[in-house]
Order: sequence, then structure tokens, then C-alpha cells
Amino acid sequence: MVAISGSLKNNPDLKKLLFILIALPLIGHAQWNWQLVNAHYGELPPSVEVYRTNDSIAGKPNIAYYVKANLSDAILEFRSDTTYKRRFTPDQFYQKLSAPLVILNTSFFSFTTHQNLNMMMDQGKMTAYNFHTIPGKGKDTLKYRHPLVATLGISPKGMADVAWTFTDSTKSVPWASQTPMPLILNESIRFTHREVMAPLEKWKMQTAVSGGPVLVQNGQVQVTNNEEWKFAGKAIDDRHPRSAMGYTADGQLILLVIEGRYPGKAEGATLTQTAEMLASLGCVEGLNLDGGGSSCMLVNGKETIQPSDKEGQRAVPGVFYIRRKKN
Repeated sequence: MVAISGSLKNNPDLKKLLFILIALPLIGHAQWNWQLVNAHYGELPPSVEVYRTNDSIAGKPNIAYYVKANLSDAILEFRSDTTYKRRFTPDQFYQKLSAPLVILNTSFFSFTTHQNLNMMMDQGKMTAYNFHTIPGKGKDTLKYRHPLVATLGISPKGMADVAWTFTDSTKSVPWASQTPMPLILNESIRFTHREVMAPLEKWKMQTAVSGGPVLVQNGQVQVTNNEEWKFAGKAIDDRHPRSAMGYTADGQLILLVIEGRYPGKAEGATLTQTAEMLASLGCVEGLNLDGGGSSCMLVNGKETIQPSDKEGQRAVPGVFYIRRKKN
């Protein structure tokens, strides 16, 4: 140690090298300081906590919130809700659902038909189905891509799971893979679960919401954008408002929202940065949900992040929510 110390004093290049070697293990493992802000959101059960940070993301201004809820709390219900041929703002869902504790936007959707493009389940029943066929472009104009869809489910026993799902509107239960599958590219507009490279298993969940891509697997950042064909080209690196979900090894559900599109105040996050935030919160698995102007989370009817659309909250066809069980 004495010899090294002496060398450092007389060798600035060696000092720089040593700093890099020390810093390397920390790169990609950013930490944020989170403040408990339950007091700003009215009465909440002890098992539900709300946190906020304004620590920067890669040097850019940031505002983010997350809700942590204990999946094993017997007084809580973890549910989803959808609309039919129309969309509601989160405020409207809050009124419709008789003032739940938490509401979070979920799946991607069509602006023209108002239809969810990803599967949803509530009380064990399918309420929306995946779109598995994406028309090709360029050299693949006459072909179609058929991906599985990232989904977070909660079992009747309160166990969370993230899987890649296939749905068929004629079937009451989805199929799922616990590992990402390469998407299928062919000339057929039709696609069945039997065409997937590995066998799929029936996935019996009480509640489920989808989006994509998966962001965290086995506690590590692993973004499966290529397998799910969610964002083309370099869009994965664009900064936007984000909504995401995950769960921890000790049974805590994490609902995360990141504010964005407000230069100098909150500039949003890339998919990888969102994944890093989920992983830093201890998520074993996690997935991205519809972001941008759709990102919104209410706690006791009060907004956390400020939605980025100038009109305010965007109307969406589906939400995830937490409420106290009715007596």
C-alpha cells in the first residue's frame, strides 16, 4: 500500500486509472434517494407506502414516484378494469371504481378503436386480449411478426409473476412462457400458441395486466425489446414519461411512474434507466407499461407525477388498481 500511495502522488495517470477501476463496478447501478410521502396522500393502510425522488437520472432532472404494496395483506384487492369502445381518464376510473387507493395506467391501446392491444384479467377472467400480429415493413412488407406479450399476473394466492403470454379470444385462460421467445416472422396473418418454439403452459391468474417489454429478470436489467418488437430502432433510448410494474422477493408489489417531457424539470427516462430504477428497488421481475402521455398514477384520487399531455390526464381503456376489500 505504501508503494502504491507513493506512486499515486507522482503519477496522475495512475491516479486516474485507479479511480476508473474503483468506479467501474458502480456504473449501471445508479441509486436514488426516496422520501416517504404518505402524508401527502391521505389515509392509507400500513401495507401501502408512497415514495418520491427528484434525484437526477444520468444527470438529467427527474421526478419519480413509486407505490409499494404488500401482496399478502388480506385487506387489499389487486384488480384491473377496462372500458368498452371508449376510454376514461384515471380520474374517471377513480369515480367509476368508487375511490380505490391506487390507480395506474396499463396497456398500449388503439386511438381509433379505443381497444386494449394487450391482455388483461380481472377476478380470473380475461377482459382484453393480445394482438399478436404486426405487419412487416421495408424488406419484410409481405411478412408478419408474431411476438408474445409481457404480462404481470397475480395468482389467487397473492403470488406475482412476469411472463410472456399468448391469448386466444376463444379460450378463457392465456398460455405463458417463463423465458422470452424469439418472435416468429412469416407470411401468415394467423398465429397459434403451438407455433412458439418452446411449449407454453396455461397461466391461471386472478389479475393480470400487460405492456412490454420486460425490463428486469432475476433481479437484473434485461430488456427483451427485440423479442417483443415493442420499440423499433433506437427508440429504446428515447426519454419519455414511464409507467412500470414489478415485484420483490418478499412479496411487495412495486408501481413506478416517472415524469417526463418537462425540460429543466423532469425529462423522463429511457427503458434501460426505468429498468435500473426497478432493479434498484429490489424487483425480481418487472415490465414496462404504456408510457408517454398515458403515464399517470393516482393515490387516493391525487396525482403523483404530472401527466405530459397539455390537456392533462389522457383517457385510457384499462387500469390496474388497489383497493380495500369490501366487507
